[in-house]
Amino acid sequence: MNCDNHNDIANIVLHMLECYFRDLDGEKPTAVYDMVIKSVERPMLEYVLKRTDGNQSAAADLLGINRNTLRRKLTDYHLI
Repeated sequence: MNCDNHNDIANIVLHMLECYFRDLDGEKPTAVYDMVIKSVERPMLEYVLKRTDGNQSAAADLLGINRNTLRRKLTDYHLI
């Protein structure tokens, strides 16, 4: 995959949302926001932790969030 286009993530999310709504086949969607956030957030957290060799302070800095917020998210996703 070409990593030069910073809109790739947005395009992938849009494509997957199109697929999701198409596959509903008339069913009413629910909790779309939570579904998308959870689908993107967990792998992002895993990747950033790997890039920082598990250093939560460095990971929080890289993500631009507070370390306590990161710890809560890691706990929520059972990553610690």
